[in-house]
Amino acid sequence: MDKTLIVTNDFPPRPGGIQAFLHNMALRMDPERLVVYASTWKRGAEGAEATAAFDAEQPFTVVRDRTTMLLPTPRVTRQAVRLLREHGCSSVWFGAAAPLGLMAPALRRAGARRIVATTHGHEAGWAQLPASRQLLRRIGEGTDTITYLGEYTRSRIAEALTPEAAGRMVQLPPGVDEKTFHPDSGGDRVRARLGLTDRPVVVCVSRLVPRKGQDTLVLAMPAILARVPDAVLLVVGGGPYAGQLKKLADETGVQDSVRFTGPVPWEELPAHYGAGDVFAMPCRTRRGGLDVEGLGIVYLEASATGLPVVAGDSGGAPDAVLHGETGWVVRGGSAEESADRIVTLLGDPEMRRRMGERGRAWVEEKWRWDLLAGQLRTLL
Repeated sequence: MDKTLIVTNDFPPRPGGIQAFLHNMALRMDPERLVVYASTWKRGAEGAEATAAFDAEQPFTVVRDRTTMLLPTPRVTRQAVRLLREHGCSSVWFGAAAPLGLMAPALRRAGARRIVATTHGHEAGWAQLPASRQLLRRIGEGTDTITYLGEYTRSRIAEALTPEAAGRMVQLPPGVDEKTFHPDSGGDRVRARLGLTDRPVVVCVSRLVPRKGQDTLVLAMPAILARVPDAVLLVVGGGPYAGQLKKLADETGVQDSVRFTGPVPWEELPAHYGAGDVFAMPCRTRRGGLDVEGLGIVYLEASATGLPVVAGDSGGAPDAVLHGETGWVVRGGSAEESADRIVTLLGDPEMRRRMGERGRAWVEEKWRWDLLAGQLRTLL
């Protein structure tokens, strides 16, 4: 593989799915042939300390820009060109195509022979608006390959590209570390700590934002409790929607059956998945299609942990579920459908076991990081 420059806003210690995607890919590349150019996570002493500590632990070079949001400005473009030349890089990977992929022509002139830009959910939104659609078209023309998560995002992004650029698109979804997420991940300890040892647990692991559908699960709890009285909803994660969700649980009268953990360190997430009997995140599309789920790696992490999943139908989320085999896809925002599927699973241990085992096998067959990192190395 040529020496590669990764240009990205999305990189740890900033939390998030795209950040984890890029970091896991980077860790599976030759560290001597990799340079990461990323934005700063947080301003202030605490953010700087956390970022410096993280960067020092990486086996590859990380260069941080002074801004917390990289944009394809002349200054940022000059810095990217300087790093490309200084480190002798001949390939570039844009961790998120929009908008940083607009720098591709300048990096090409500076000597980049291969340029790959990865798309997620937000580029599908870009493809729907005239101005951003034109920018996405320019990104397609300036890069060798645009990658996509699944068929939903491919079909929408391709509409904004020239036929030639659309023909060069290649699927590159995030993966799952099947050695970290597995059925014996420590869920019993989390259950014991939270006093949930003997209770049926519906777990949702995600950032708390409206699209993810934690509110739908709270609204589904009265119907779930009517048929499974000792059930509990375990909401794992933090985010701006936390206050509204807690208020909704109080207003719905299910506050005693909903537990909010708040933010959880990454190394403790596998055990929190394992604390559940069923994983559910009935995500929904919002803002006229501009706020959409790109894939939903949490469904695959839950499957790797051996849980059946209940997913929403937003965007590419159905690509992360084998409907009827590893779980079910429900209408995003439908508390009734969510409750029905969850109750069915809670009442049928054999079905849970069968779906969990099929999900685990599917992750091992298709979604392992080493397989996907090999595809990226080929592209670069």
